[in-house]
Amino acid sequence: MATIRKRGNTYQIRVSCGYDTNGNQVIQTKTWKPEPKMTPKQIEKELNRQAVMFEEACQNGMLTSNIKFQEFAEQWFREYAELKLKTQTIRCYHNNEKRVYEAIGHMKLSKITTRNIQQFINELATEKRYDKNGKELQPLAPKTIKNYISFISSIFDYAIKMQIVSSNPCKNAVLPSPKPKEREIYTLDEVQHMLELFENESEANYKYTIFFTLAAFTGLRRGELLGLEWKDFDWDNQLVKVVRTSEYTKEKGIYTDTPKTKSSLRIIKLPIEVMDKLRVFRAWQNDYKIELGDKWVECDRLFTKWNGEPMGMRSPYKYFEKFCKRTGMRFVNIHLFRHFNASVLISNGVDVKTVQGCLGHSSAVTTLQIYAHSFQEAQAKAMDSVASCILGTPKDSSDE
Repeated sequence: MATIRKRGNTYQIRVSCGYDTNGNQVIQTKTWKPEPKMTPKQIEKELNRQAVMFEEACQNGMLTSNIKFQEFAEQWFREYAELKLKTQTIRCYHNNEKRVYEAIGHMKLSKITTRNIQQFINELATEKRYDKNGKELQPLAPKTIKNYISFISSIFDYAIKMQIVSSNPCKNAVLPSPKPKEREIYTLDEVQHMLELFENESEANYKYTIFFTLAAFTGLRRGELLGLEWKDFDWDNQLVKVVRTSEYTKEKGIYTDTPKTKSSLRIIKLPIEVMDKLRVFRAWQNDYKIELGDKWVECDRLFTKWNGEPMGMRSPYKYFEKFCKRTGMRFVNIHLFRHFNASVLISNGVDVKTVQGCLGHSSAVTTLQIYAHSFQEAQAKAMDSVASCILGTPKDSSDE
């Protein structure tokens, strides 16, 4: 039964929720303040209604908790994140802790509102940042701000499941819009030239040429490429299964994990020319293992260090940077090979659902958001083709 106490111009509603494990009575409280123009009768009626609603919420487990955000976040890491989330995600969230705790860590979980979250977002977006030499840096990227809010939102989602709060204040907060960024990906001619240059590379660099050949033909993420093992290949049907990734943290070193999302578990068809290169590479690796003898550490990976252990995350980058300097090739980030693959698929009329499956995105919406410009260009070309057929006009040679 709820009890009500008048305190100045407010009312405190108290509900007993039993006893904790130490035998102490658990009391939940709520403060209600009537509107200035309410009559005594209206106040009495609304106060009783608030008391009934609060008591029902307590009985249903929706308790107004006195726990502070930082304290609950630390519980969330132990009870949920460390059991359910990927190592890299946990690492990212730990990196966000300091700023988040400074902003809302001291606040009671139940008292944090959408307005508090919005203020934090606005502070992140407008904060002046400087490097160690005092030079002003660019504001935080919208994607970085989104990661901060994702961390907070995940904690509130868990609090809802634990019936500590009834809503997530992050849901209606407005995030800054990412600025469209033109990706400096390779053209088809550049990739073809790169493959020609690979033919002149030494045997010692053969594994790297295979790495970037697969990157161009499959669009796999770096970790997915480094996680490939020989048993993942179906040689008769020219298929490769993507079932693991190779990751790195300072604490764990190189370790194996599952792909980024469930959709990232996929099977990709490879052209016979690429399969032939893989056969040559496998034969070379087998000969090298025999030559190295007991020093070889067996792990079945395609891409390894000199002794067979899984290759480091930055090794392909370092090789490719030197390769481009040697050959005069324009240097691009490894991840842009993934965007090249996607652009080729889209420009050749592949539908969004198929592109999503090839890239291992969690949804077609993600694919459309990332490659909206490429799909728009493909759609424009398709409309030109329709007009050309209906009107009988020749295609503009510049569209070829």
